[in-house]
Amino acid sequence: MLTLFLEVAASGEKLSFQDTAITAVLGYAVVFAGLFALMGVLYLSGAIFKKLNARKAAAGQAEAAPAAPAVPETPAAAAPGSAGEVKRYSVSDREAAMIMAIVADQLQKPVNELRFKSIKEVK
Repeated sequence: MLTLFLEVAASGEKLSFQDTAITAVLGYAVVFAGLFALMGVLYLSGAIFKKLNARKAAAGQAEAAPAAPAVPETPAAAAPGSAGEVKRYSVSDREAAMIMAIVADQLQKPVNELRFKSIKEVK
């Protein structure tokens, strides 16, 4: 079929409707096959890179995990009306109490209804 097309095209004769339709369909098929192959390569490379990044992240977390402090298994009993323990980072007891009182005053709520998770000084 292809040799027939080349001979007809080289001789200068006009192609019939059937020959042009077959040529167009084969051309489109080749282009779409190339596009699908390219899409498959892109999906495959994306999946490979995602797995590599996941392995690197898991390795980074595994190295950082032993550095974390151990959490006590039995927390101390909270005082009545308190909302638990507050983690303080470079903040004294007095400053933490003042911050909690100011926040409670601004929100117009009692301190025992608020839950403070951590207080950290921003430098």
